[in-house]
Amino acid sequence: MPDSVRDVLLKVTGLSKSYDGSSGALNILHHVDFFVHRGEFLAVVGESGAGKSTLLQILGTLDDPDEGDAYLAGQSLFNLSQSERAHLRNQSIGFVYQAHHLIPELNALENVMLPLLVRGEKKHKAEKVSIDLLQRLGLKERLSHVPAKLSGGEAQRVAVARALVGKPSLLLVDEPTGNLDEMTAQNVFQAMQLLCQQEGTAVVMVTHSMALAGLVDRVLCLKKGKLIPA
Repeated sequence: MPDSVRDVLLKVTGLSKSYDGSSGALNILHHVDFFVHRGEFLAVVGESGAGKSTLLQILGTLDDPDEGDAYLAGQSLFNLSQSERAHLRNQSIGFVYQAHHLIPELNALENVMLPLLVRGEKKHKAEKVSIDLLQRLGLKERLSHVPAKLSGGEAQRVAVARALVGKPSLLLVDEPTGNLDEMTAQNVFQAMQLLCQQEGTAVVMVTHSMALAGLVDRVLCLKKGKLIPA
């Protein structure tokens, strides 16, 4: 879709981050600038240790940059209190990690319902929305299964459903299929991609997989702390 008819959802300007290392400051991100349109699927690739996960942590307001800012729908992510950040994450940002991080004591349906219940939704409404989403991800027969009873691909689909159940405008995805075999990885990715397209969710995904990166709208490469076209 042409840029002229798509709004910029996420705008990142001058983002920098360094950590103290044994031999001095280790620069991870250096004046990173990029944008993501509403509904766009962006992949960030780069060598291990290049700072891809750090970038997602910052965009998810789980870490602060040393310099720069990021704006979600025009709102600065870093001029917020911790409670305001938590509210923003619950309302507007979804997360999918390499490990599914499902709560082991809860079944698939309960795991997906949880963000809506935290938000204050009525239980019957949260249940209805969560069942619909799990069914769309091919998990109709797995609603009552706890994570230990799910395959790796099924568990990751539940994690995708949990991330999207609150209809976030932005989904942050960190190596979503890294623990899965190639066929399962492709199936999980395609299910996630389709759902995001249907919901109009913008996605920033970091991955080592060039095969997955080749399926998205746009690819950037993180190299020497800067994002460049791949």
